[in-house]
Amino acid sequence: MRYLITGGSGFIGSHLSERLLGQGDEVLALDDLSTGRYENIAGLEGQPGFELRLGSVTEPALVEECVKECQAVFHLASAVGVRLVVEQPVKTIETIVNGTDVVLRACARYRRPVLITSTSEVYGKSEKIPFAEGDDCVMGPTNTRRWAYACAKALDEFLALAHWNESRLPVVIARLFNTVGPRQTGRYGMVIPRFVSQGLAGSPLTVYGTGHQTRCFAHVSDIVGALVALMQNPAARGEVFNIGNDEEVSILQLADRVRALTGGKSAIQTVPYGEAYTAGFEDMYRRVPDLSKIKRLIGYRPTRNLDQILADILDEQSRKLASN
Repeated sequence: MRYLITGGSGFIGSHLSERLLGQGDEVLALDDLSTGRYENIAGLEGQPGFELRLGSVTEPALVEECVKECQAVFHLASAVGVRLVVEQPVKTIETIVNGTDVVLRACARYRRPVLITSTSEVYGKSEKIPFAEGDDCVMGPTNTRRWAYACAKALDEFLALAHWNESRLPVVIARLFNTVGPRQTGRYGMVIPRFVSQGLAGSPLTVYGTGHQTRCFAHVSDIVGALVALMQNPAARGEVFNIGNDEEVSILQLADRVRALTGGKSAIQTVPYGEAYTAGFEDMYRRVPDLSKIKRLIGYRPTRNLDQILADILDEQSRKLASN
């Protein structure tokens, strides 16, 4: 089968491309390289069954051409990371909402199954832990830029499910929780690669906020395996699924573990949210997924814990430093 992956040169998109090619499928990766990186998929160019096409998901004619050539679509293209959301809110909203609308219209025209990647951010400030797919979303005020990403991704979900309800377009929505692994950078605020980079340099590990906020980190290999399984399961259509890991850790605990792994020379320094991002910035205190729904459908269980995730990222960054 030939799959279209929007955002195919991104961190997750490149791993998904490898997974699909490895199982004998073909991949057309569409990316404008605004947040994705060519080096992520450089090793795939020239391989049978892989094609990279440069362009944006906001270009209707281009997207329609790509969708027409493929049998199913993974829509991963999106604004990435809290820093980009805060610094470029117009680009964030336009890329997410307009891009998803374009992709869904093309998929509807050619009746292509489509998986939309959403985010745990859509749960907003909900205090009900763990987050289950049917829970209420509790958003912050519109004058706080932090919530633009969450609201835009929630609108993506509404739009995708509207296509399902009106015409039974085969859609699946995957809410991803803090995906990490090789090829991820700290460029847009991703905490683990940023901590590892700081630790290897002997610089202070900068913890935003108090550090008592908790997160659950999932390895990209587990995430892409679940995405493929959901796409291939007809029972997933018209449904929303959490994908992640439910191993919870505070950011201060995470910093302490990274400091120990990188030689113990770095101090841990807390930075107020207002200095790290913008005045009035808000954050979720806990973000823990309820994974029971995806376990029931596809038997999903994370295979790599946080220690293995940290080891993979440390190994990758150490090798890069040694080669420079």
